[in-house]
Amino acid sequence: MKKITLLGVGLVGKAIAIDLCDTYEVQAVDIDESRIENLDASDHITPIVVDLSDPGQLKRVIRNSDLVINALPGYMGTEILRTIIKEKINVVDIAFSPEDPFELDDLAKTMNVTAVVDCGIAPGLSNIIMGYYYHQMERVDSFECLVGGLPREREWPCEYKAVFSPMDVIEEYTRPARYIENGKEVIRPALSDPKLIHINGIATLESFNTDGLRTLAKTMKVANMKEKTLRYPGHIQLMKALREIGFFSKTPISIKDTQISPLEFTSRILFPKWKMREDEVDFTYMRVSINGVKDNVDKKLVIELYDEFQPETKITSMARTTGYTCTAVARLVIEGKFARKGICPPEYAGEVPGLFEEIMTYLGHRKIQLKFTGL
Repeated sequence: MKKITLLGVGLVGKAIAIDLCDTYEVQAVDIDESRIENLDASDHITPIVVDLSDPGQLKRVIRNSDLVINALPGYMGTEILRTIIKEKINVVDIAFSPEDPFELDDLAKTMNVTAVVDCGIAPGLSNIIMGYYYHQMERVDSFECLVGGLPREREWPCEYKAVFSPMDVIEEYTRPARYIENGKEVIRPALSDPKLIHINGIATLESFNTDGLRTLAKTMKVANMKEKTLRYPGHIQLMKALREIGFFSKTPISIKDTQISPLEFTSRILFPKWKMREDEVDFTYMRVSINGVKDNVDKKLVIELYDEFQPETKITSMARTTGYTCTAVARLVIEGKFARKGICPPEYAGEVPGLFEEIMTYLGHRKIQLKFTGL
């Protein structure tokens, strides 16, 4: 069996490990033993406790792997990715690091490595969709992605739960948001331009700017492109208040001779509040809108995804939609169906003939359905 090494076994990592172990030998690696102690039930999952911030330990654990999946927090992502590439191992990455992944493009090409980055739901699945239709249409004039993962039951004050590191979520609320307007890059503060969005049969949510467009701003020549995150109304104002007060600052402050960053402190406070309870129902909603021309006819395409927590597997919806997009592409890479070298955002996979349909079928088998209108 081919071997996949998974770095990081949070809620998303766990879904990834379970989804791949039917076909591959999976090494599930994390510094926290409690995260991997329940994964040894399968003969094809080997739990390993390692401090992955140690480059020597990282190199040792990924040695002889056919593929590495990086599901670690974003602040670790770029250096971990660099090390994997230097070891000449193909990698699929969902760390969503703040750095520009294309800075490692020359290195990946030199090492003959396929490095798929930002391979979650959005960025990730949204990019795959865009990559596919960008090459199916004569011209694409606009792209918009609205996406959010939320608990079904609203709980004051945050009305939010996270399957990711709280520090990664907060990063979305502090990193300036980039989008393309009339062919030019526009930079706006995160959490800006709120707008109420009514989603039939689900809820009224509030959209706001985040930096989720990422690689599409470089790889797609489209006049107007934007990505927005969805939350329950009121969440934005609370996060703005915390940000402006300074609770999200990375600059350490001194408290009784102890140095700590407000961001680290805030993360520790928020994590228990944002942690999903066992059997708690969450949902994920994504709407991708693409306007352009196909067969000399103006087209307005809308692709919608709605997914919920699956009680039979006890895997959250956000872990499913993020994790299974990752595993769909990971299987394409390890089986040689996607072999482009260098830094490869998911839109590169979407443009390869046949791969979009294969990914859609793969997600469908896992009860993740997309609705297509306007084709």
